Amino acid sequence: MNGLFRNRNYDHEPIWHAQLSLIVAILLQVVLPDHYVFGSRYILIILELLLLGALSFTTPKEKIFSSLSRRINVFLLLIIMAGANAYSLTEVARQLLGNNIQDGKALILTALNIYITNIILFALWYWEMDGGGPGKRLSAAKHEQDFLFPQNQNETYKHPLWRPTFVDYLYVSSTNAMAFSPTDTMPLSRRAKLLMLGQATISLVAIALVAARAVNILH
Repeated sequence: MNGLFRNRNYDHEPIWHAQLSLIVAILLQVVLPDHYVFGSRYILIILELLLLGALSFTTPKEKIFSSLSRRINVFLLLIIMAGANAYSLTEVARQLLGNNIQDGKALILTALNIYITNIILFALWYWEMDGGGPGKRLSAAKHEQDFLFPQNQNETYKHPLWRPTFVDYLYVSSTNAMAFSPTDTMPLSRRAKLLMLGQATISLVAIALVAARAVNILH
């Protein structure tokens, strides 16, 4: 039983964590109210599921790899999902500013949906970006890394097999969304800083603007 809760170190990165998170993000889009969905809900979901399924064929089985087809597959999926989530947040903010929303409970649930989806998507962006992505990260030099994890700051305590996996990037994304700033993992590259800045801004809008307005409606 204790083995279930022990830290496990991998000699290569498991991808099922990311696949499961993508499924959760797609399910969150499925339950969004119609007026917050861009275009046809079913076309969007089917396209995302097809791209998710294609990852099984475009992802090489080697520990270290470089695959342009996988890279295009992943970023196309993330761009579509991020665009859909951004549209939902923009639509919520637009209706709020126009005083067109009276159902505070529905608004809170929608804001929470967008907020959680945002965490998952940015975790995926970080996972795919850092050190060239899961295919190249094992062979990437330190100066090519985009994030400095605590384990890399304390080499004495670092397990020989420790490598960041998707769970680590999900934690980074979650804490950045909650604190609106980095916590224990620091961005090193400019692109990582810009991504974290963008995520913090979106989280601030979702929490400070949408949630606060929803509470006012409830009262």
